[in-house]
Amino acid sequence: MSLWGGRFQDGSSAMFRTVNDSLPFDRVLASQDIRGSIAWARAIAKAGVLTQDEHQQLEEALKALLVKADAGELDFDASSEEDIHSFVEATLIEQLGDVARKLHTGRSRNDQVATDFRLWTREHVDLLVEDVEAVIASLVGNAQVNQDVILPGYTHLQRAQPVRYPHWCLAYVEMLKRDLSRLHDLKARLNQCPLGSGALAGTTYPIDRQAIAEELGFDSPCINSLDAVSDRDYVLELLFVASTSMMHLSRMAEDLIFYNSGEAGFIQLGDAVTSGSSLMPQKKNPDALELMRGKCGRVFGSLQALLVTMKGLPLAYNKDMQEDKEGLFDATNQWHICLRIACEVVDSIKLDSERCAKAAREGYANATELADYLVDKGIPFRTAHDISGRVVLDALEKKKAIEELSIAELKVYSDVIEEDVYPVLQLEYLVNKRDILGGTGIKPVLEALANAKASFIK
Repeated sequence: MSLWGGRFQDGSSAMFRTVNDSLPFDRVLASQDIRGSIAWARAIAKAGVLTQDEHQQLEEALKALLVKADAGELDFDASSEEDIHSFVEATLIEQLGDVARKLHTGRSRNDQVATDFRLWTREHVDLLVEDVEAVIASLVGNAQVNQDVILPGYTHLQRAQPVRYPHWCLAYVEMLKRDLSRLHDLKARLNQCPLGSGALAGTTYPIDRQAIAEELGFDSPCINSLDAVSDRDYVLELLFVASTSMMHLSRMAEDLIFYNSGEAGFIQLGDAVTSGSSLMPQKKNPDALELMRGKCGRVFGSLQALLVTMKGLPLAYNKDMQEDKEGLFDATNQWHICLRIACEVVDSIKLDSERCAKAAREGYANATELADYLVDKGIPFRTAHDISGRVVLDALEKKKAIEELSIAELKVYSDVIEEDVYPVLQLEYLVNKRDILGGTGIKPVLEALANAKASFIK
C-alpha cells in the first residue's frame, strides 16, 4: 500500500524502490510511530474527525500493535510497504478497513517522521546517559583501588611530570562529564513536538498541539511548522556528541594501548578484552581498545555525511533527509558498544605499581622540582630553569638520576644547593607537592574521587 499513489498511473520501478523504500531501516521506529499515532487519533477524535466508536477501535488496535512492536513480534520482512508509516497504516486497514483510513487525516509523513525520530532520539539519549555514567563509575572504581600508584605523566609523548594513576582516571571522568552535559542540553533542545505541523504549513483541523506534546512527553510543540518538519539539528547534535565522546574514548584507548605495551608495561588487560595472534603464541593484543579507536572514524563519518546532506537543502522537507537515519542508528549503536566495552576494559585493568613508579622516576621528571628548589633559595626562575637544564645534561652524560648526583656535583652549578635538596627530588614529594585544586597531590585527588563516587557510584 502506498500513501501517495492516487495521482500516479504507473507503479514504481524496482530500482526506484531500492533507493526510496526505508522500511528496511526505519522499522526501528515502529513503537514511536504507533505511540505518535495513538496521540494523533485522540487529537482528531477531539477535533470531531472520528466518532467515539471509531476512535475506540483505532486506539485498541494501535495499543495491540504497540505490544507486538515492543515485543519484537512484527513481521517486517514479509511486508512490501514503503516505510514504517505505511506499514502501520496498512496493518490497521487490514484489521479495521475504512476506519483506519481516517487516521492520517490532517497529518503528513513529514510531521509524523519528525515526531517519531525525536521520540527515538530522546529515548536513546537516556540510554546513552546511563552508558556514559557506567564508564565514569568504572574509572572511579578502578582509581579507588589504585590510589597510591604513581606513573609518568606525558606531554608530546615524552615523560614530563609524575602523576597519580587516579588523576589520570579523573581526567577522562571530566571529559565524560562534559559528554553527559551535552546529552542533557541536547535533550532539552530536541524535546519539542512537530506533530500537527502537517507537510509544511500546519493542519486545517482544530488540533490541540499542546495536548499532543504533553501526551508524548514533550515540553512544548514546535513553534514554526516549516522548521518543525525540516529541522534535523537534534540529529546533528547527537552525532556531534557521539563524535566528541568517541574521540574521548579513542584517546583513552590510545593511552591504555601504550600503557599495556611491552615498552611501558604499566598495566595488564584481562583476557576477556584481548585476543591472541594466529602466528605468534606469545601475543596478547589490546583489540577491544583498537576497535574503540577505529570505530571513532566511523562515527565521525556519519556526522560529516549529514552535515553535507543538510547544507544545501531548501525549506521544507526534502527526501534527501531520509539519509538522516541510517547514520544516526549506526553511530549511536557503535557508541553504545564502545561505552560498554570501555567498562569491561577498565574493570579488567591490573597495574604494575613498581614498574609505574620506576618509569616515573626516570626521564628526569624531577628537573622542575630542582628549579623550584632554586627559586625558593632566591634564584630567579629563568636562571633556575637554565641551571636545572645543565644539571640534567650532566646527569645524562654520567648515566645517573639527578638525585644520584652528589652535593659536590650539584654545587658545580649552584652553590646554594644543600643536602635539603634530596627530599625535594623524591617521587612522592614531586606528586604531593601539587596539592592545589585540580592537581595530582593526594588531597585534591581523594577529594575529586569522593565527589565523583558520590555522583556516579550507586
